[in-house]
Amino acid sequence: MKITYPHMGTLAMVAEQLIEEMGQESVTPHRPTRQTLALGARYSPEFACIPFKICLGTYLEGLDRGADTIVSGGGYGPCRAGLYGEIHRGILNDLGYDPEIIFLWPPLKKPVDFIKKVNLLKGPSSWFDLVGIIRRAWAKLSALDELELLAQDIRPRELRKGETSRAFNRGTAYLDRARALSEIAEAREAALQELRKVDLDEEADPLKVGIIGEIYVQLEPFANIYVEETLGEMGVRVRRSIYLTSYTKHDVLSTKGDLRSKKLAQPYLPQLIGGHGQNSVGDVIRYARMGYDGVVQLAPFTCIPEIVAKSLMPHLSREYNIPVLTLFIDEQTGRTGAETRLEAFVDLMEQRREKMSSVEKLPAESRLSYSSAL
Repeated sequence: MKITYPHMGTLAMVAEQLIEEMGQESVTPHRPTRQTLALGARYSPEFACIPFKICLGTYLEGLDRGADTIVSGGGYGPCRAGLYGEIHRGILNDLGYDPEIIFLWPPLKKPVDFIKKVNLLKGPSSWFDLVGIIRRAWAKLSALDELELLAQDIRPRELRKGETSRAFNRGTAYLDRARALSEIAEAREAALQELRKVDLDEEADPLKVGIIGEIYVQLEPFANIYVEETLGEMGVRVRRSIYLTSYTKHDVLSTKGDLRSKKLAQPYLPQLIGGHGQNSVGDVIRYARMGYDGVVQLAPFTCIPEIVAKSLMPHLSREYNIPVLTLFIDEQTGRTGAETRLEAFVDLMEQRREKMSSVEKLPAESRLSYSSAL
């Protein structure tokens, strides 16, 4: 099989290793571009979300490069993502393509179906071999997440704008080439060293912003207009609510999801609404309690779970005294416009921090009355 799949952040290089070590050929997707999105949008329903359109464009590019099989995944619940595989299949068939589409459900939801599909994908590899393949892929996935976390800490303190991103790209290239566990460990250390070489402003005190929302637009920089990099270069330390390793633990290998966020969301949104809508509500509260300066909600335009979550954001912002900015994203969203909104949001958070700092210097009785007015 010649397999292609969606590009979602650093996942592609891990998927490439998995597929090749199972004896299949990987038609590794390129990072999405405006052309990828335009291609997908051309053949998608008008109100399909941006992840749907980018994935369709990515599949078309992969099929034109020789792929004969598409592998993707999805979840259960009231979210259109669970229907993507069949809708993509119909569109591709109408365009004259007839690929094999292997849609992987969470293994604990449909275990027999999952095992059958993995058995098909693993080809000549034995189940014993597959354990080693997964172990190496997990090591690489963990190293990539660790690299992202360090880059998020360093970028807002860099002395030369863009140096962290260049170091991060060099580091991911090291990990991309690594295959054996010893090579991955060596590449991980070399990648972290690249980031540690970045010259820092040791006196910087970055704002802290939590990034929440739908998984694809969180993890794929092209889909979120490179919001993480943009905020970092504005002097903001970001933390996403979703990383590949945490998603695997909470949503792929468990049927319960991230219980931290769901428990916090219960008083406001007690039922599952699909996607990561319930998580978004709980994550605002979690970041507020952790002392963050603000939250950015990333949502595909027309994404119902995030629209429902967005309706609660003004109330949560007031109750937990934390600014929340929602960015709905589609193919018409421009990077310059998003940067302007982020700049205004950063200004707001800086002013809020200054006011809160002033309050802390007031006498106790004055501090109480002033704080209630903020």
